[in-house]
Parts: sequence; C-alpha cells; structure tokens
Amino acid sequence: MKHPLIKSMIVTALVAIVLTGCTPSGPSQTELEALQAANAELTNQVAALTEQVESLEETLAASNAALLPKALAAIYLIEDADFAALALMTHPVKGLRFSPYGYVDSANDLVFTAAEVALLPADTTTRTWGSFDGTGFPIDLTFAAYYDRFVYDADFVNPQFIGVNNIIGMGNTLINLDDVYPDGAFVEFHFSGFDPQYEGMDWRSLRLVFEEVDGEWLLVGIVHDEWTI
Repeated sequence: MKHPLIKSMIVTALVAIVLTGCTPSGPSQTELEALQAANAELTNQVAALTEQVESLEETLAASNAALLPKALAAIYLIEDADFAALALMTHPVKGLRFSPYGYVDSANDLVFTAAEVALLPADTTTRTWGSFDGTGFPIDLTFAAYYDRFVYDADFVNPQFIGVNNIIGMGNTLINLDDVYPDGAFVEFHFSGFDPQYEGMDWRSLRLVFEEVDGEWLLVGIVHDEWTI
C-alpha cells in the first residue's frame, strides 16, 4: 500500500542535485558543464521515479476501490453468521485469524482454514481465544459465544464510520496490523460509543483484513477492538 523506498529515492536524487551544485570554489567551464550534465541526468531520473510512483498510486487506488465492496460483502455475511459463504472469501493458504483485541497476537490468536471456517457456527468446542483485557483470564468460549462477544457485538453493517486502511478506534492497545499483515489491507467498521455516560469509552471497532491473491482480495483476519485498560 505504501512505497517509501521509491519516494526516498526521489528525495535522495533531489538532495544529490543540490549537493552536486555546491563546491567550495567556482568551477571551471569543463566542471560546470559536467555538473550541468549530471544534474540533467538526475532530473530525468527524478521524473522517471515520479512517474513510477504515480503509476503505483493509481494501481493502489484501483485496488482499494475493489477492497471496500469486498469488505462490505464480508460484513453482511458476518452479520448473518453465514460462515459457509465467508469461507469462500477466506485466504486459501493463510486461513482466517480471529483477534479479540486490536493487538494481533500472531503466536496465539486462533487461525482456521477455509474449510474449518465454513463449519464454525455448528462447532460447540470450547477454545481459548486469548486473554480478557484487565483480568488476564483466558477467553474460553465456544465459537458462538466468541462471535457474540468479540466478532459481532455491535451492528457493524450500520457503523458510524468506515475507514479504509485507516485506524479509527484507538485505545491503550498497540495496533500492529502493519507488522502482522505487511502485505495486507483492511477496512474498519467503527462506533465511537453508545452510552453518553461512558464518554466514548464504550467504542467498538471491527477490522477486516485482506490480502490479494491473483488480483482478488481474500480475508485473512477479523480483528475486534475496544477500549482496553
């Protein structure tokens, strides 16, 4: 989604243009011509890199344009608990990871294959999905209970805000999506709060994380988030 290397190359080239024009004493005619030629070459390189960045940004914009409809389709399936259909959108190799809070614990968060995702609603197995914030007690729940508490605990098909690759809900928890999903993109469905007496501390977010496979966005993570201690 980001191209810092290319942009840093442009900055480096621009700095080089400035520096090559700076000498402690006046250059000779030959040196001046050489500097002018070098600056012209660097200017051409900057122009070429700028074109590459613009092309990549256009590709990214087109890719993100396809991401939001995919996420909207997924959130409706999640609302309906239609995990058989959601399985068809699940990454065929990486599967689907469930994270109860904004910090994705890649070592311990549960991951299910697409075939397993399809069967989750009927699965009555009690699993440990992580640890409850504040107490540290294990989140020992069936999938149905986990779904009610850490997946669809708000009407996320009708959110107050939607963010595409933009974190909206922020608390005390470190958000590490870029580290865990460096090739991913996400859509966040967010509520800023429900009861005025809590002054926004009862906010909720659900982030759907996708990665591209053969030009198609496929679901790799469902990250629930809320205010944490």
